[in-house]
Amino acid sequence: MEQAPDDWTDTERGLWEAFRRGEVYDLRAGRVDGPADLVLPAPAGAAVRPDRESHGPDDPFSAEEWGPGRTVRAEVVARLLLHGPEPVPGRVASLKLTGARITGDLTLAGGRIDCYVEFQLCRFDRKLLISEAAAGTLRLVSCALPRLEASRLATEGDVHLARCGIPGGIRLTDARIGTDLLLNQAAIGPDAHGRAVSADGIAINQDCEAERLELLGELSLRSARIGGRLSLRGAALRSAPNNPNAFNAPRITIGHTLYLSGSDDSTWSGSRTVYGSGYGESGEQVEYRATRHTPFRAWGRVRLSDGRFDNACLITAAEFHLGPGQELSLNRIQTPELRFTCETPPTGTVSLNRARIGNLVDSPGAWPTDRHISLTGFSYESLRPAEPFPLDRRIAWVESGAEFRPEAYEQLAAALRRDGADEDARTVLLAKQRRRRATLPLPGRLWGHLQDAAVGYGYRPGRAATWLVLAWALGTVYFQEHPPAPIKPDEKVVWNSALYAAGKVLPLIDLGQAGWNPDLPGQWVATALVLTGWVLATTAVAGVTRLLQRG
Repeated sequence: MEQAPDDWTDTERGLWEAFRRGEVYDLRAGRVDGPADLVLPAPAGAAVRPDRESHGPDDPFSAEEWGPGRTVRAEVVARLLLHGPEPVPGRVASLKLTGARITGDLTLAGGRIDCYVEFQLCRFDRKLLISEAAAGTLRLVSCALPRLEASRLATEGDVHLARCGIPGGIRLTDARIGTDLLLNQAAIGPDAHGRAVSADGIAINQDCEAERLELLGELSLRSARIGGRLSLRGAALRSAPNNPNAFNAPRITIGHTLYLSGSDDSTWSGSRTVYGSGYGESGEQVEYRATRHTPFRAWGRVRLSDGRFDNACLITAAEFHLGPGQELSLNRIQTPELRFTCETPPTGTVSLNRARIGNLVDSPGAWPTDRHISLTGFSYESLRPAEPFPLDRRIAWVESGAEFRPEAYEQLAAALRRDGADEDARTVLLAKQRRRRATLPLPGRLWGHLQDAAVGYGYRPGRAATWLVLAWALGTVYFQEHPPAPIKPDEKVVWNSALYAAGKVLPLIDLGQAGWNPDLPGQWVATALVLTGWVLATTAVAGVTRLLQRG
């Protein structure tokens, strides 16, 4: 039977035997059986320590020294993982180390790790390097390590970094995760480029859980592919001073749902697992306001441009603290449902240019004002407000863009028509004409005001009919006081001022009053009635026809 090398310490020899038996090797001061107590994450801004409470002498984040009895050299760990001994018959070899200090450079880059690996409450003196390695499942829970380098890492199982404190950041560029990536309650700081998590091009076959994640630095997931969901519920992302991005994920593809939402406090309080008691989908639907939540928060620019979310993109109970010139970019995203129901609106711009949505579920108080919404080419099939959304607020939402974009009004009107709200759709199109009028030169604006007052740009046909009746009444009064002479004095024609005026404002109808010859002022009045009749009658008929066609 292969023995541990002679130059290993007693602690390291014990780890050798525990590895062969697949047992947990617990070096904590209390030697408590079972998992260590796990607690809630640190307040936002503490990016190197994930726990609010200390683990006493077993706290890997404290400044307390751990003696030789709790120290394992990195070369010993590497030997076990890359060229470990054969397991005891009937056992599966695995490295399960708790409460240890790992000294030296743990370099596993390019290696193959065939056994299960789990570190809990461990302290790494130097960064962990596993770039281009192949592994099964890797679990680091409540561990302190300066930095994790894992570019192009390939695993068949999970990668867990829950409740870890990593002040120098994580690099997972182009990694391939066989099942889940778990970052729940981790606290991670920035690298030299202001990135806390660099995972561009990462591929995760199932879920990425990063609930209550605490970051100081950019979360970069450019061109990432996640087969299941990406959950950032209750996370706090702060941009670093040398990098304005808080969350940078253009061209991300998510096979299920993106959660930028609040996290129910009750599912984490008192939980002794890295998942919380509410891991995954909640089986019990509870009214949101009935429980206390920690919102998703981002301080800095958020980019999800060109993202694809096959089930939904949920932005609820989220806070976006954007600086001058920063925006929440949802440009060109594609998803069957976008839920945007923040309790407080983002402080910067929300951009949805050329995004394509199925259902838009939103609330009026979630959107920024003062023309901080960009909707150029934004298309959606239906509007499903989460709470009452008055039409005037919806029109103000469309008009919040910095420039006049007629397609935004057309899109809103089309969605309202699909829901059978034709009158609301006409109101939106009238608002479009009024907004357009403000962009015209003075003559165009004057003509626009006339059209608006007279016929509501054709979207208020009843107004045209009202003006038509008023013109007829004025004509009747005038000709009642100034009756014209008959064209042929020898013919006896019965005079009727009301019918004569009606014949002028309705010029295609003969009401038997054509045999009169008004004087010069009367001719001008008659001409004005004819012109008014042509314009207003045509507008009224066109409006009624449009209503009948839509009906």
